[in-house]
Amino acid sequence: MGINKDQVEGRAKEAAGKVQETAGKVVGSTGQQAKGLGKQVEGTVQAKFGDAKETVKDHVKDANKRP
Repeated sequence: MGINKDQVEGRAKEAAGKVQETAGKVVGSTGQQAKGLGKQVEGTVQAKFGDAKETVKDHVKDANKRP
């Protein structure tokens, strides 16, 4: 199984969102916390989409190998 752009970008957004959420908690900004949570959700969705693309690609590759 390879790694694609959506997986990498999605996981990066998740991490950035977690940092933003934590920073919002530290400074007491509910707005920043909410933006951080939103970014985490966006990243999770993108990463899962990337995971699904890789799964499909692997299944197609396996199916093409069968006689």
